[in-house]
Amino acid sequence: MKRIQDARLYGIVDLGYVTSTNVERMTAQLCVGGVDVLQLRAKKLEKAEIEALARLMLPITREHGVPLVINDHLDIAATVGSEGVHVGQDDDAVARARAAVGTSVFVGKSTHSLTQAVAAQAEGADYIGFGPLYATGTKPDYVPIGLQDITEVHQRVTLPIFCIGGVNAARLDEIVAAGARRVVVVSAFLQAADVGAEVRALKARLP
Repeated sequence: MKRIQDARLYGIVDLGYVTSTNVERMTAQLCVGGVDVLQLRAKKLEKAEIEALARLMLPITREHGVPLVINDHLDIAATVGSEGVHVGQDDDAVARARAAVGTSVFVGKSTHSLTQAVAAQAEGADYIGFGPLYATGTKPDYVPIGLQDITEVHQRVTLPIFCIGGVNAARLDEIVAAGARRVVVVSAFLQAADVGAEVRALKARLP
């Protein structure tokens, strides 16, 4: 199983883009393509359905040595035994996650500024998402933070930093030039005509 510290390319199976019936196929395509870590994000589904989807994904992700991360639902992560969990900006989110899933599960936290990134490290997160870099349909209510703080966040935070928000093949060069070492890609993968090929091509361009 790949460690989160060694991951560079983070994929998300987002039910805003993928139907429940297509989750297994998409999971397999992303894993075969070469994502290093994969999150299940299902903001509008009932918990029972999210748990069922996680149980469908786990055998596939484990076959490929890809850690599975559950977004938000700490109880589901604990129940299915996922490798990771991802939480938002609540002040005690990391502590609550640790209490729910135990020390063997890694905890990621979303951050939207340098201040939040530094705070997440102090809270004991295992990695952070940093963004959104650009306006994105996945998080339409979030104001993009741009690329200007990527170099500084890498100087101030020693955790794995996954730059997120509007990341795609066309923008990758400028994101990497701004200092990014790891990225999260969502719609550019999920909407690709050939998912596996899109993953392989983008990963080959990461530093």
